[in-house]
Amino acid sequence: MALISAKAQVIESADLRTFKVNAGGMVSGFAVNDGDHALYGPGANYLGGIGAYVDLHFTHWIQLEGEGRWLRFHQYAGEHLDTYLIGPKVPVVQFRRAEVYGKAMIGAGKMTFPSKYGYGTFTALAFGGGVDYRLSRKLTLRPIDFEYQVWPKFLPGSSLHPYGVSIGMSYRVF
Repeated sequence: MALISAKAQVIESADLRTFKVNAGGMVSGFAVNDGDHALYGPGANYLGGIGAYVDLHFTHWIQLEGEGRWLRFHQYAGEHLDTYLIGPKVPVVQFRRAEVYGKAMIGAGKMTFPSKYGYGTFTALAFGGGVDYRLSRKLTLRPIDFEYQVWPKFLPGSSLHPYGVSIGMSYRVF
C-alpha cells in the first residue's frame, strides 16, 4: 500500500477576490524645510497635522495609494502646508500580520507663506515607505510611515524638501 500526500495553498493570495479598498486617517509631523536652504534662518520649521488615505489593492503587486495631508499645527506666523498625492504602493516583505511597503507618489502641494506673504500651488513628488500591521480582517494599524517630498522649482533656482512621519489606522471597506 502506498501513501500519497497532497498539499494545498491556503493563504490569502489564493483568494480569487483580490480587489480590496482600505480607507483611513493619520496624524503627521513634518519638517517643512530641509535645513540646506533655510527659509527662516538656521534649522527646520516643524508642522503637525492630520490626513486621510485610501489604499486600492488590485492584486498583491498592483496597489495604488492616494492621500491628503493638512499640516496646520505649530505654524510659524501663519505658515501651513497641504498635500494631495497619488501613486503606486509596493509590498516589500510580509512577516505574519506586518507588511513593509514602499511608495512613490505625485500630486500637488499647497503652501501659505508666513505673515501672509503669499501662497502657491506646486508640483510635489513623494518617496517613502512604512509598515501596515493587520489587527483584524477589517482594521489595519499603520505604526510608521515615512515620506520625503521634493517640490521642484519651488522658488526660482531652488526646490523644497519637506519630510516627516505619520501614524494611522485604516478600515477595510471591501
